[in-house]
Amino acid sequence: MKPGPRNAITDVPGIAVGNAEDEGIRTGVTVVLPAERAVASVDARGGGTGTREIELLDPAATVEQVDAIVLSGGSAFGLDAAGGVMSWLAGQRRGFRVGEAVVPIVPTAILFDLSNGGDKSAFQNTDGTGQPYRLLAQRAAEVAGAEFRLGNAGAGFGATAGALKGGLGTASSIVEGGATIGAIAAVNAGGSAVIPGSGAFWAWPFERDGEFGSVAPPSSPPEELSFDFAGPESATAGANTTLAVVATDATLTKSQAKRVAVMAQAGFARALRPVHTPFDGDIVFAVSTGRRALSDDANIAVAQLGLFAADCVARAIARAVYEAETLGALEAYRDRFGEGKG
Repeated sequence: MKPGPRNAITDVPGIAVGNAEDEGIRTGVTVVLPAERAVASVDARGGGTGTREIELLDPAATVEQVDAIVLSGGSAFGLDAAGGVMSWLAGQRRGFRVGEAVVPIVPTAILFDLSNGGDKSAFQNTDGTGQPYRLLAQRAAEVAGAEFRLGNAGAGFGATAGALKGGLGTASSIVEGGATIGAIAAVNAGGSAVIPGSGAFWAWPFERDGEFGSVAPPSSPPEELSFDFAGPESATAGANTTLAVVATDATLTKSQAKRVAVMAQAGFARALRPVHTPFDGDIVFAVSTGRRALSDDANIAVAQLGLFAADCVARAIARAVYEAETLGALEAYRDRFGEGKG
């Protein structure tokens, strides 16, 4: 499992990422932007999802390709982010063509970051002014293609992960045969990414090149496997979520992309405990840029891609928490478990 040169989803040819944040509100938006329209599907497992346009990603639905995928903070307010990206894409005449009309297809998922101590007064304006997500999404689309930060960035800017600061993470792998697969994750999980009583990540067996600190697990099993939420305010439906996008340059049909998304969900279980709770809106999108043909045995190739996708998701989740920085009362992993503290 060799990472790509950036160890990022942008190692996949044809995939760009853009992020934008509002530091005052403590929120942000991440846009995954294919260079061309891309086949996509989705798998949703959490009990408190917030989404837009994911029904059309079902293999039985008519539309085969998407123009972007948006991950946003802000809970339901964050669904406005899709409109910002749609406007940006429409200005470039990118989208699903119906006669003379061009309709950008922008599936979107949101996470809850409304209790992180930021200034949320904009959400109380009765005239609708001041809502940040359309503008943030446009900014994120405009900068897509540049190198991007991890941790306190994009949709992960105001996120939490159990009792620690959450964030944005990414990872990639070069698959046998030459295909590339990568993942990006905005981690706002109800569960913990860290083994109780240690600074080791649940995802430690999948780490590559010290990407999240190379902290070994305890020599004996934890005495107590706690239900590690940040506090009672976290344990409400929709108040936590991990959002991930998996991308590959391998050519996939919509149903094959769905299977990769299903398999990639295993990465959540490898990296977080508990996972897929009634309080989380966990979702994995899968995107294919279609630049590399599958091997002759398509089912084996899809199974291999799904395996690597799950590993990349687990690594991206751990990196998101490892790279995060303390924000207000939200303590970062490295401030709690840094050198001399683990």
